[in-house]
Amino acid sequence: MRTGRTMTPTPYALAVREQVSDLVRQAQDVLTPSRELDLADLTRTFTLQCHDALATALAPPLLNVIAAAAPEVRLRFLAEPAVDTDDLRHGRIDLAIGATAPDLPEFRSETLGHDRVVAILRRDHPCAGNLDLAAYAAQPHILVSRRGRLTDPIDDALAARGLHRRVLASVGTAASAMLIVTRSDAILTAPEATWRPLIETFALRTEPLPLPVPGPPMISSWHQRYDTDAAHSWLRSQVRKIMAATVLPPD
Repeated sequence: MRTGRTMTPTPYALAVREQVSDLVRQAQDVLTPSRELDLADLTRTFTLQCHDALATALAPPLLNVIAAAAPEVRLRFLAEPAVDTDDLRHGRIDLAIGATAPDLPEFRSETLGHDRVVAILRRDHPCAGNLDLAAYAAQPHILVSRRGRLTDPIDDALAARGLHRRVLASVGTAASAMLIVTRSDAILTAPEATWRPLIETFALRTEPLPLPVPGPPMISSWHQRYDTDAAHSWLRSQVRKIMAATVLPPD
């Protein structure tokens, strides 16, 4: 109750003071997330979404880390969808990794690094070791597109130089594109570092791209609800370490 310019506790307030203090401490214990993380006992399934080529570069080292540090953790890798979804917002995706970041304030993101775009072709390709701009434009090309697009920014860069390429087809997965390249003269233009495991598996070679193209960023995105989630933070840190050893450092 007010007494002049101050407030004085009533007899009832004084009587329940200790009980209220205990209740406040208990509420703080319940509402404050635990900062301690026991990886050995962590039982959880994380869902990651990324391009299938990126999954081939990320999954093996990430699974090795998890097997050693958190054996009860499982991962679910999902391919990028053909249309935009609300999976990240609704918790169906824990972490999305790609070249773009959500632009809404409820999402968090960090740039893990940048890749270098190269031309990928079979080892005995007629242009192997001698792929200049004219030869690059003259060869047949394969695109990888989740939406089935038959053009990409490379076509704009060629058009600015008065050149045009012939795109044979677009396919939905990296493995399909690689298989076509192994059995034809088609060229695939793609990021080098994240595609390296597939390049080596299909015994292909890379050539420097004969026109300047910015290296695509690798961006990790998640919903803000996971900002204080210790297990999610640990997963993000492992992805960050692996990508730091794979792609060029962020600007």
